[in-house]
Amino acid sequence: MTLSAQRIEDAWQVKAACRGPHSALFYPPQQFERKDEKLERESLAKQICATCSVKKECLEYALSIREMHGIWGGLNEVERKQVLAQRN
Repeated sequence: MTLSAQRIEDAWQVKAACRGPHSALFYPPQQFERKDEKLERESLAKQICATCSVKKECLEYALSIREMHGIWGGLNEVERKQVLAQRN
């Protein structure tokens, strides 16, 4: 794939609602995170995803690269694994 084709393919990322100061919500913190804290962080991230115009593209990208961490396309790691299992 050429560099220009890669830029076109990833253009959805520029439109992502998760960009900006709240982007840390989409990934686990460096320090320990209690289950209730994780659920709250993921809930907030998913609320942002719900408003995103490129949610579908984001999810498909995460599924295609088998992203193992974070919230992508409104789904966490376990939820993405379930989608992949259903597709097989």
